[in-house]
Amino acid sequence: MTAELTGLRVVPAAPEPLGAHAVPGGVTFAVRSAGATDVALVLYRTGAAEPFAEVPFPPECRTGGVYAMTVRGLDPDGIEYGYRVWGPDGPGDRFDPGRVVADPHARAVGGGGQRWGEQRQPFEGFRYRSRVVADDFDWQGDRPLRLPVEDLVVYELHVRGFTRHRSSGVASPGTFAGLADKVDHLVELGVNCVELLPVFEFDELANDRYDPVTGQPLWNYWGYSTVGYFAPKQGYACGDAARELKSTVRALHAAGIQVVLDVVFNHTAEGNDNGPAISLRGLDNQVYYLLDEHGGYRNYSGTGNTVNANHPQVVEFVLDCLRYWVTEFHVDGFRFDLAAALTRGEDGTPLADPPLLRAISTDPLLRDTLLIAEAWDAAGLYQVGSFPGYDRWSEWNGAFRDTVRRFVKGDEDVGPDLVCRLTGSPDLFPGRGPLASLNFVTAHDGFTLADLFSYNDKHNERNGEHNADGETHNHSWNCGHEGPTTDQEVLALRRKLTRFALTLLLLARGVPMLVAGDEFGRTQQGNNNAYCHDDELSWVDWDLASRNRDLVEFTAALIAFRRAHPALRSGTFDGVTSSLSGRVAGLTFEVPGDAVFLAANAHWEPAWTPVPAAPDGMEWRLFADTSGSRAGVEDRITLEPRSAVVLEAVPKGETGR
Repeated sequence: MTAELTGLRVVPAAPEPLGAHAVPGGVTFAVRSAGATDVALVLYRTGAAEPFAEVPFPPECRTGGVYAMTVRGLDPDGIEYGYRVWGPDGPGDRFDPGRVVADPHARAVGGGGQRWGEQRQPFEGFRYRSRVVADDFDWQGDRPLRLPVEDLVVYELHVRGFTRHRSSGVASPGTFAGLADKVDHLVELGVNCVELLPVFEFDELANDRYDPVTGQPLWNYWGYSTVGYFAPKQGYACGDAARELKSTVRALHAAGIQVVLDVVFNHTAEGNDNGPAISLRGLDNQVYYLLDEHGGYRNYSGTGNTVNANHPQVVEFVLDCLRYWVTEFHVDGFRFDLAAALTRGEDGTPLADPPLLRAISTDPLLRDTLLIAEAWDAAGLYQVGSFPGYDRWSEWNGAFRDTVRRFVKGDEDVGPDLVCRLTGSPDLFPGRGPLASLNFVTAHDGFTLADLFSYNDKHNERNGEHNADGETHNHSWNCGHEGPTTDQEVLALRRKLTRFALTLLLLARGVPMLVAGDEFGRTQQGNNNAYCHDDELSWVDWDLASRNRDLVEFTAALIAFRRAHPALRSGTFDGVTSSLSGRVAGLTFEVPGDAVFLAANAHWEPAWTPVPAAPDGMEWRLFADTSGSRAGVEDRITLEPRSAVVLEAVPKGETGR
């Protein structure tokens, strides 16, 4: 059947797939709303303030709660669109036919803002317009890499911040293409998995605070505030975002580097009761959000709302999204922000068997996809070691971070915990093994590695919150002087502690994660919550890579050493022996044919440790002394203050090579 509506020819369409798709002779639109009574498609010429057509979905284009029709004669390249939705007005309902809302399955977001920092056009009530995107990219045979988890070394980075600094030397700073231009650095370093902070479409201008030092507006820089779950961030591209991101993934894969996306399904950009109705709120508020008995938003994310992640419709939405990024963008995995919130039921109580996590874990299309959980939320639910992982998930190991920091700075009685963490945290992952532990000392959220040993306290004054934001308990140490100094003794100590921490991180069992720039001393001047700064405070300064070339080479050597020794990458807790004395810990990692001995002294005085017997037919060879004072191996070794010594077992007679 064909209906003539507002001058456009409309025919019923299949209810799947959802979203807008160009078809021969027009565009098919399909949108879902369980609670709506009527829906109309609103069409705009690109950039126009007013719509040129509004097309109600006729009854024959509705199947249950899915509205689907094909509009004939419509050019997909010149339009933006949204939906006007009618529905009941009970507690928890937010239907408002006076507003136009975006398509949650839209593959691009218009309405202006196509360049980073560009103001969106002030269209009343509808700034985030949906666009139609063609799927015509030539992957040239590329596929997700499927690297063994035990071989991964993860490198977390912010796409814009990675190359925006004037020192980056790339042709298109601050973009996906700029990241692709830095592949050589990643290859030289030896990392084989990049974890990208959010690249789904968000509004970087969605921050109403000002920098009290500069007087400039602050930013929504990190992007943990999703506007479009199927749309790559256009502000990260110098051309078409989808094509540029796909080209970057292809280039990274060609270099043997996996791509993991940091995804935010625990909350959306729609905020609290006073927030905007961008998309999900206007389509099915009671479906997509956790609400209290009065229809108000439960807030376990710290952002004003929490997604109702275990509702069947939301489970389908998240699966659709993950499948899309795996199939259309060839991504290798996902890191789930505040993933503990995804275990909560409708009343906020954590579920033992959350439907969403089970569905993700058992989905055939996602079978080979890396899944990483930040296993806590902003309301105090902490599930590291108890996250419902279905033998599929790794977890950010906050205990590893805190233990290594405390040990390196010399806290008492940390040795037993350190041995546990370096072994792969058997206390946390007894049934899953070390590979469930994503080990890190620093992350985007917190001090950089250089700042960890340069500041006792956070310095977030420029965030406009009177230094009240950000983590207070950082287990950091300024080595005797707060912030920058010319004191050579302090600087030498900071360099020593940096190498100490890197050694413990990169030689521990589990999957290690570095943060971009930590390999050459990037600083945020003591700011441990730089989510709102799009300036040199957050950007990676590549001049440091030249000035601290020795640290880059040291980090690369550790990664290469890790790759050469299966004893460090084992997926079991077996084959580890340890010794402890005060602030000194010694561990031997061993598998058939390979062994590594690591001795660490966190004391400010020298200490000694016996060297265990090497495996039969082998002898120990020195790989590294982070103090720089050792040249050989004895039956017992003296450990300089705040340092580590690493020995590798080699066949007898090879130690002189």
